[in-house]
Amino acid sequence: MLKQRIITALAMLAVLLPALFASNPWPFMGLTMLLIAAGAWEWGRLNGMGTLGSWLGAGICLALCGMALQSDWHLHSPPQIWLVAGGFWVLLGAWMIHRGVAGWGRWPQNLRWFVGLFLLMLAWLAMAQARHRGVNFLLSVLVLVWAADVFAYFFGRAFGGRWFAVKLAPGISPGKSWEGVLGGMFGVGLIAWIWAGVDSALAVSHLSFFSLLFRQGWWIAVPALLFMSAMSVVGDLVESLVKRSAGMKDSSALLPGHGGILDRVDALLPTLPLAMMLLTWI
Repeated sequence: MLKQRIITALAMLAVLLPALFASNPWPFMGLTMLLIAAGAWEWGRLNGMGTLGSWLGAGICLALCGMALQSDWHLHSPPQIWLVAGGFWVLLGAWMIHRGVAGWGRWPQNLRWFVGLFLLMLAWLAMAQARHRGVNFLLSVLVLVWAADVFAYFFGRAFGGRWFAVKLAPGISPGKSWEGVLGGMFGVGLIAWIWAGVDSALAVSHLSFFSLLFRQGWWIAVPALLFMSAMSVVGDLVESLVKRSAGMKDSSALLPGHGGILDRVDALLPTLPLAMMLLTWI
């Protein structure tokens, strides 16, 4: 299993990294559009849309991304989009986690399906805009999510259950602990501080997300980083909730050893639009 995970991860990196660092952004945008479309296909399966509905969802998601490209929204979109997307994610995430697994199933099926497709398109659009701002900016947002996940895992393994008597969301993801969440926040803060320092030392022309936050002062940067760390956990919990509602362990088997596309990008779905929302404010 571990060998399979490593092979799949290396194969993904071999495809994604050259596209990410290419001087022409189109290979990266095209590749990520296909990945988001695959995520839309998985979303249809998780919501019981059947084979035809799942493929239709992938096509709709591609069409929405194509419309955004045609409107040049990958370069500049109305800032209100990110304010709406950010507010929607905060409210939707809080509502879903509060209502639990059973609450999700009470939504009309078509509404659940289309909301997911729209949020997937917004995540791709946020990624495209972040890439337009520079590889340094996009990578810093991606690393924020990865740092939150990695530090949460190790803090949870080491201290889970020692500081807090209750789990984070036992009905959704029994393995997650409050200690892990705090560890993830600590890790994000540490990585952000180091990254911003490297940006300053190298006098980079395209600033990272971290540097842009710290330029506003620590009283802006620290709450923003804590908020982003928390929302990465929300993205993870939301996808776990939907999978439990569907009775599925993984969103698909597209990535051997890893599960599906949504299993890999769940925490990015809220954090990418929220990064663009914070950018419009600062």
